[in-house]
Amino acid sequence: MSWLSILCGLLLLLCILNPGIRSSADRLDGRVLELDDSNFDSAISSFDYILVDFYAPWCGHCKRLSPQLDEAAPILAGLNDPIAVAKLNADKFTTVALKHGPRVIVIIGYPTLKLFKHGVPVDYHGPRKAHKLVSHLKKIVAPDVSILGSDSAISDFVEAAGTYFPIYIGFGLDEMVISHLAIKYKRKAWFSVAKDFSGDAMVLYDFDKVPALVVFHPNYNQQSIFYGPFEDICFWLHKEKLSYSSCSNDADEFLGDFIKQNLIPLAVPMNHETLKLLSNDDRKIVLTIMEDEKEEKSQKLIKLLKAAASANRDLVFGYVGVKQWDEFANTFGANENTNFPKLIIWNGDEQYFTVIGYESLDEEEDQSSQISRFLEGYREGRMEKKIIKGPSFMDYMNVIGIAAVFIIVFLVVILMLIRRLSTHDDNKPRKDIYDDDDDDEGEEESSAESPESDYEVRKKED
Repeated sequence: MSWLSILCGLLLLLCILNPGIRSSADRLDGRVLELDDSNFDSAISSFDYILVDFYAPWCGHCKRLSPQLDEAAPILAGLNDPIAVAKLNADKFTTVALKHGPRVIVIIGYPTLKLFKHGVPVDYHGPRKAHKLVSHLKKIVAPDVSILGSDSAISDFVEAAGTYFPIYIGFGLDEMVISHLAIKYKRKAWFSVAKDFSGDAMVLYDFDKVPALVVFHPNYNQQSIFYGPFEDICFWLHKEKLSYSSCSNDADEFLGDFIKQNLIPLAVPMNHETLKLLSNDDRKIVLTIMEDEKEEKSQKLIKLLKAAASANRDLVFGYVGVKQWDEFANTFGANENTNFPKLIIWNGDEQYFTVIGYESLDEEEDQSSQISRFLEGYREGRMEKKIIKGPSFMDYMNVIGIAAVFIIVFLVVILMLIRRLSTHDDNKPRKDIYDDDDDDEGEEESSAESPESDYEVRKKED
């Protein structure tokens, strides 16, 4: 047997024994890899992109995440830039977990997801439903600005981007003009520039001159166009690898405002997802509360809100139907005695404002004019302050974290009581406190399955 045959045999055996380095096969079948302390490093180095789930077998949230990862793995493996999916039992392989996973010993966040990009870990805090997880990870590994060279390339880019994020396409723009903003908002939108395109593309995206930056929201069928100014933007600093922040001018400010304001649609349906988007927006919200978003009269009103939003970009225009989210609507006093549609001004805190004389819209009159007068009253300060009846904006955003705090405090109190009882009973060994392993596991399981918390609590093991 030749030395070459022996070498091939050893390499084949190594691949069989070490699943962490079988990158090609695993990319093709899209399985979720099971990692441990022997193959973790080799797996990380074998893939350009690999999502690792640091989990614990007793964790309820981890059990619910597992099928989502199974569903997402083959889709992620089939991308142009494939993403491998793996999991590590952080409760068993603690050395690896403490190096890369949760950093707190007593209170551990399970599951913890990290995306390793060329070996460098990045925390993943996005949604965990399979289809949304795929959308977010595609966005993370995509180029900051995609270069499109034809109408078909534009069409392929839009199709691949999907419908979850807004899409920005710069026609006749140098990518350096928007690259710094594309990096800043990389996780919130798709960015591209079209170097070559036809008149058909201009008709399709409804712009009549170049350069132009087009943004559209596939989910909301909304589009906006920015025609500049672009000429004063000092993108040449990028080519010299200097800091962009040193190049400040009005053109850059206008462009930045346009991109930031169009990250959300003109009229925002209020739900948990859009509240997350609004958490980083410091504009006040003009909130319209209606009975049912799906009714024909509500759809007509939403079109009027979009028109008002287009002319008042310093404000966010949102709407919510009592039928769609009654708990949220009720915090602003919406009940069976309310005259709908109801208009308020809200800054996301525990306070909101009504404009005197325009608390509700009269469906028998011109609603567009009423909205205009409502906005005039707001800008003139003719408002009445009120207190919301339930959680504030940040409460809605942080309800999971707050629940975790209460759980932690509760467990600390229990542990203190146990310790106090043990000090007053010298005749019983300390072991008696933890003599029932099954009970401990049950306590941990119930804590982990708390529906209001993304965090799991474990007792520190000696």
